[in-house]
Amino acid sequence: MGVNILDVLLRRVSEGNDDAFEELYVQTGKGVYAFVYTYLHNAADTEDVVQTVYLKVKLGIHTYKHGSNPKAWLLQIAKNQSLNELKKRRREVPTEEIEIVSDPQFGEGTVMDAMKRCLSEEEQRIVTLHVLWAYKHKEIAEILHCPIGTVTSKYKRALEKLKEKLKEDEL
Repeated sequence: MGVNILDVLLRRVSEGNDDAFEELYVQTGKGVYAFVYTYLHNAADTEDVVQTVYLKVKLGIHTYKHGSNPKAWLLQIAKNQSLNELKKRRREVPTEEIEIVSDPQFGEGTVMDAMKRCLSEEEQRIVTLHVLWAYKHKEIAEILHCPIGTVTSKYKRALEKLKEKLKEDEL
């Protein structure tokens, strides 16, 4: 999924093309889901936030600058919506225990499940951005507002932890 393709799709969305909006979702939906999941760790909330992200994309398409980085623009919306959801959670007072719903994509035995069980939230974000979104470490550092050396070392450590966890799970 090239940046140019996303830029063209966003341009078409800005012109009111619903087919382009649907294609944008097809091209980016799984990656946005995985990215949001690293914040919320809950399939139901993640799905709600992803829907909100795409609604914000459609309603806020006029804020996208064509020729810029469409992935970064989309992930910034996803990050903001995820943080808003976390703030909302902190304000709510739980009245009963709610069972966390698991999504089949993130079920037992999958890589995402292993990531959730053995990596910190920041490590999950770094791995997701690098592996699913093909961002370079420098770009991830900019997105997460941290030094590139930190991103590089955390990515390497995260891969080691993940390999170890996957080996354990095989036994």
